Amino acid sequence: MPRLSEVIAALENLWPAERAESWDAVGTVVGDPDQEVTRVLFAVDPVRETVDEALKLDADLLVTHHPLYLRGTTTVAASTFKGRVVHTLIRNDIALHVAHTNADTADPGVSDALAGALDLRILRPLVPDPSDPAGRRGLGRVCEPDRPLTVRELAARAAERLPATAQGIRVAGDPDAPVRTVAVSGGSGDSLFDHVRAAGVDAFLTADLRHHPVSEARAQSSLALLDAAHWATEWPWCELAAAQLDEISDRHGWDLRVHVSRTVTDPWTAHAASATTTDTSGAPN
Repeated sequence: MPRLSEVIAALENLWPAERAESWDAVGTVVGDPDQEVTRVLFAVDPVRETVDEALKLDADLLVTHHPLYLRGTTTVAASTFKGRVVHTLIRNDIALHVAHTNADTADPGVSDALAGALDLRILRPLVPDPSDPAGRRGLGRVCEPDRPLTVRELAARAAERLPATAQGIRVAGDPDAPVRTVAVSGGSGDSLFDHVRAAGVDAFLTADLRHHPVSEARAQSSLALLDAAHWATEWPWCELAAAQLDEISDRHGWDLRVHVSRTVTDPWTAHAASATTTDTSGAPN
């Protein structure tokens, strides 16, 4: 069985910490470098539910996309929910490793996995990494559908292929407009509108779209916008990352047992559709 330090070295080779954004908090959060690793669990969020799942699996390592302490902390007291996570992990000899923005821009990375889940052919990065001479790394991906689609059909495919959440898929734009090219970005994507417009795509699928950026984007072009749940757009990466570690394990003869959490940790739990009406006379100002 490999030591934690060996597994972490393999993960760092996939997602080097130096490629993370300066504000990010990636790498190993807890764990003894000399402990043996036999079972690994991948998840989006380092929360109580996924830690409990790691416990039930008897996992030695939990790898998450989201950091536990993104903005730092002055306490890991067990009276706080993040402190309780730390205590539970250490008490049960479970290491925690985070790959966040360094996994977003990797080749392959979070947006490759999102595109793959939707059967989209990847053409190029949306925001290329200038340090990559091959032009394959970067944030987001510009893609084309495997067959002609409308915005409505792309939204339906996303709703079917991505993990189910209370939000589902929201659409801004003409549902019957054709989609010849589409940009995708796992996680929050409305800071990328300038790049999306420059790419000249017909649609953009991402998460966490806000009112004013969407309103302004729609006023400037006919770009269709598809807004999925943040967690759902990043979950496909867990399957990709697990497959990558599986391949590394086979190559080194480690015999790791690698799992992907299917626990839904999206914070939204219910959705009530608005009544359909064309009467706006009673709409609020």
